[in-house]
Amino acid sequence: MSSYFPSFGTKIPRTGKGCDDVFTVTKTNHSVKQPGSSSNYKVPCNLSKQHIGFVSKFDQICSFPVMEEEQKRLDVLPELSEEYSKELEVAVRAVQMACSLCQRVQDTIISSTGSGTNHRQVQSKDDNSPVTVADWSVQAIVSWMLSECLGSQNVSIVAEEDVQSLSKANASELLEAVVETVNQCLAEAPRFGVPEPKCGLSTSDVLEIIGRCNSTSGPTGRFWVLDPVDGTLGFVRGDQYAVALALIEDGEVKLGVLGCPNYPMRKEWLSYHHRYHRIISKLTPSTSETWNKGCVLYAKRGSGKAWMQPLLHVNKMFMWPNLAKQVSVSPIDNPALATFCEPVEKANSSHSFTAGLAHTIGLRKQPLRVYSMVKYAAIARGDAEVFMKFARAGYKEKIWDHAAGVIIIQEAGGMVTDAGGLPLDFSKGLYLEGLDRGIVACSGATLHAKIIEAVDASWGSSSL
Repeated sequence: MSSYFPSFGTKIPRTGKGCDDVFTVTKTNHSVKQPGSSSNYKVPCNLSKQHIGFVSKFDQICSFPVMEEEQKRLDVLPELSEEYSKELEVAVRAVQMACSLCQRVQDTIISSTGSGTNHRQVQSKDDNSPVTVADWSVQAIVSWMLSECLGSQNVSIVAEEDVQSLSKANASELLEAVVETVNQCLAEAPRFGVPEPKCGLSTSDVLEIIGRCNSTSGPTGRFWVLDPVDGTLGFVRGDQYAVALALIEDGEVKLGVLGCPNYPMRKEWLSYHHRYHRIISKLTPSTSETWNKGCVLYAKRGSGKAWMQPLLHVNKMFMWPNLAKQVSVSPIDNPALATFCEPVEKANSSHSFTAGLAHTIGLRKQPLRVYSMVKYAAIARGDAEVFMKFARAGYKEKIWDHAAGVIIIQEAGGMVTDAGGLPLDFSKGLYLEGLDRGIVACSGATLHAKIIEAVDASWGSSSL
């Protein structure tokens, strides 16, 4: 049984008894005529891009359960207009698949800590920051998924990791682990709606698909931006991290997907030590309804909506939109009640300056220090109201560290600008060139205005 986008009047086979029957879906009236019935069952216009699934150059194996009792649920599913809808769904599936890979690798790293086998999973870059088998493997998986579903000739990717360092002679053991991890993940590709390769990928195959992530970006054209494991330090410690994927066209972010495998559904868990959270997660029954194993957030430019869905559970098949629900920013605009986020690492962010700003503005709560773009997710979900980052002199913000999170907050109703109140510029290459002092993300205009004012008043006395 195959299914296709119903935009072209395609026939879609039914499952079960009477499998020779078909539903006919047309683009003009978006109705479904059931065999033996004189009436048409009306399908929401947005169904074509969300309930059936995307179509790659391969035919997919999935069901099309159009039933009267599902009408109410279908009416509240994410509405996706034609433009960028296929790209968004492919991106969400790719991030879901990448998160599944990351969870397995993180469990391996945590369980092998102190055993002397971690060197195969974690190494150091030239700047002494950690890089793991998951960074490379996710880059390979996302590159493969986008190419298979959208056509390699249509895919240009900017990503954090450079394939050259993985090709060095002293990286042979890491490369072997990456190839093994990638093939293990691809064996599960059918769970995410794509057939697995007919045979396992070779070392040269894996290097080739990672090497596709070599776009230089710029002010024109379309390219994807990927941070395979944002917050690698948190990742190796068993803490928060994110898989971030965004599509940029002519310098503007068109869609963003943020996978947060360790983001608990209960806000207060974010303040607990990561080991406590991992213990509680393992003790809590794992069902799709509990959402205790992380989530994926996503949004598309101009939709005015952001969505969140749970990570796909083991042995489950992904069916778009996977229990998605709309999320929005917090309505809190009183600084005394607001929660603000900042990076955990002090190396590229000034905690003292943000602490001074917080005091000036009237933010009284302790800061929520979280690794990675999970901070953006926290604001989009309404779990926090403010994110401030003011880098030390000489540090340049990279586009893959912000693109996905920015559009998700904006479509959820929030604001993200530099410290001068201007939008972040993703058209200047790999870095956010021209950034005015720092980045300010807020749930609303009131808090945002107060922060911008406080920055102007305090900047002259700062050491940044």
